[in-house]
Amino acid sequence: MLIAACGDLLSAGLDAVSLAPPEGTPLGALAGTVRDMARAYADDGSVFFQEGDLVNALAAYYYGSGWLHFGLAYGLFTLPDRKPAACPFAGRAQTLPPALAVKLDEKTRRYSRLLDTACASVVPAPEPETAGGMFARRVILVGTCYARGGRDSLIAGAGEEALARFSYGHGWLDAGVRAGLLSLTGNRDIFTI
Repeated sequence: MLIAACGDLLSAGLDAVSLAPPEGTPLGALAGTVRDMARAYADDGSVFFQEGDLVNALAAYYYGSGWLHFGLAYGLFTLPDRKPAACPFAGRAQTLPPALAVKLDEKTRRYSRLLDTACASVVPAPEPETAGGMFARRVILVGTCYARGGRDSLIAGAGEEALARFSYGHGWLDAGVRAGLLSLTGNRDIFTI
């Protein structure tokens, strides 16, 4: 997917969602926070894109998409007519110009380590058999699956796809920590608490 199209997809998704929990409730506040974080990364991605920083634009858009999809999966957001959320992984990520290869490689490898560390630094916070415990395990599974998929993409020489997967998976984990679904067992500084 073209980086600009991913940004458009994220912005359109954020414009379409409604907050599901009532305003003034703890879940209403969480829904607002998750939406605001996704919006902040959509805005950051747009700034990076306009400045020609395609590597950081790609990372920001996919990270924001992770927050958005977490909010939808957790029931914090609803979409009109119960339409499914658009997938930013429809097709391969845009191939970046060769001049960005060093920056892409550095960021992708750093984000790979970051997501691996994040996955190893969280455990479900709620009791295992509760709905919260089951969803917390799902959040960790999303993070680990996207870490694995990113490593596979990296091995295949698809650095753009790898960076997209690492960023998206980390967005889910960050949102899970912010929601109180995941307890930190280490490395607090890699999460946006």
